[in-house]
Amino acid sequence: MHTSVPLLKTRQTTGALVTELSSGTWQLGIPAGPKGRYRLAQLDDYSAVPRARLPWQPPLHISVNARVSTQDLPGTWGFGLWNDPFSLSLGLGGGERRFPALPNAAWFFYASPANYLSFRNDLPAQGFLAATFRSPHFPAALLALAAPLGALLVVPGLAQLGRWLLRKFIKQSAHQIETNVTAWHAYELDWLADRVQMSVDGCLVLDTSVSPLAPLSLVLWIDNQYAALPPRGILAYGTLPNPEPAWLELSIFIS
Repeated sequence: MHTSVPLLKTRQTTGALVTELSSGTWQLGIPAGPKGRYRLAQLDDYSAVPRARLPWQPPLHISVNARVSTQDLPGTWGFGLWNDPFSLSLGLGGGERRFPALPNAAWFFYASPANYLSFRNDLPAQGFLAATFRSPHFPAALLALAAPLGALLVVPGLAQLGRWLLRKFIKQSAHQIETNVTAWHAYELDWLADRVQMSVDGCLVLDTSVSPLAPLSLVLWIDNQYAALPPRGILAYGTLPNPEPAWLELSIFIS
């Protein structure tokens, strides 16, 4: 099986750094700072690419060795595959200008306690997760017409109706991973058209038929944002203070 290092582009906010330590190994770092300012260090391969021409299709095997600076970092970090459904960072960063889409993703994703990233009440919504999303490819014009329904998510008493509607179209699977993320671990992701398998240090942590629809892109990142749509409450998102600089070190190979 041929293994290669993917071609990735850097994206970072002021003060953040993306440093290639060796071929295929990077450190993504964000500076310390207060809430109210978005901080991001990212590698991806979807910049300036239309969503319909994102580069990856199943079958695909991704191997990542990774560690982070602190066990409980404020914000999010992770690595895997997605379709850039919200055009990067819910508007907090300068992402590509494209219409929103429903999410398709398969990734290892850390979300600090301010986050709540599940539309289902029976799945973990924060912490370190192996997770997938599968959504239909609706035409952008149709989603634009439905955009006013998003107002439900910020109206007390109606946000739960919005979550219920999202569950009708967005399928999810997730498993919480309990490990010391400051130590090096080997993460594996196998994406098939009808299945996703994810493992940590050779131990299977997620085996699901909720496989995202192609095409997808690679994304590896660390930031200080949060987004939450809890079972009780309304949609909330913003940025968190991180008193200390934070970093994610990783190497990635594709086969």
